[in-house]
Amino acid sequence: MKKRIEDLTVTQNRRLGEGFFVINASSSQGLPDILPGQFVQVLVTDSPATFLRRPLSVHDVDMSTGTISLLVQIAGAGTERLSRLNPGEKINIIYPLGNSFTLPLKGERVLLVGGGCGMAPLLYLGRKIREAGIEPAFALGFRNRSRILDHDELTKLGEVFLATEDGSEGYRGFVTDLPQFRDKDWDRVYCCGPEPMMKAVAAACLRRGIFCEVSLENLMACGIGVCLCCIVPTTSGNLCSCTDGPVFNIRDLKWQISG
Repeated sequence: MKKRIEDLTVTQNRRLGEGFFVINASSSQGLPDILPGQFVQVLVTDSPATFLRRPLSVHDVDMSTGTISLLVQIAGAGTERLSRLNPGEKINIIYPLGNSFTLPLKGERVLLVGGGCGMAPLLYLGRKIREAGIEPAFALGFRNRSRILDHDELTKLGEVFLATEDGSEGYRGFVTDLPQFRDKDWDRVYCCGPEPMMKAVAAACLRRGIFCEVSLENLMACGIGVCLCCIVPTTSGNLCSCTDGPVFNIRDLKWQISG
């Protein structure tokens, strides 16, 4: 798939609270084909401490308006600068990068699992699954009620189950404790979030023989497989999560085999 380096125009920068925000940016050329699970590399300007582009999952895509959405958590100087972008400003991105999730087959029961900012790629994935004639379900885990991210768009696509560690909203515990995850027979599970959560989801899916793909949130400097800082051990050897991933089948990951 051909890559672009392009200046997009910010159309909206919406705060979600607790250090999260969503940037909407439009392309004057129209967007290229973007697959669910792919990511972009964002250039951060006017931030002297930020030398490298920031990898961000594609949160949503509107081909009719040429708009791409990015869900971002403030984690340092670079993302803090992005949080202050105003409508009309330009944002330079390289995209689309990486591979994508494997879409389910008609009639399969599908669960999308996310934790914190890991829910970023799930909206677009859920939208593409719904367009394929399958109603997905979502299992989302957060630390507490104040950390719950905006999930109204997800409820338009399928049922949403919430878990919080302190029980302040939804089920008390982790996403793997949710009865809807623990007790229902799913054909496919797609997951993105903190590595401990993904490992727990992957282990449960392996035990139950459920197809599962995870999107790894490794550090990525170049995004094109040159710097080798995002290497992930797999059953096929060491692979770059930016080019061979970020989406991997759990059966291919050595970190799951090794526990």
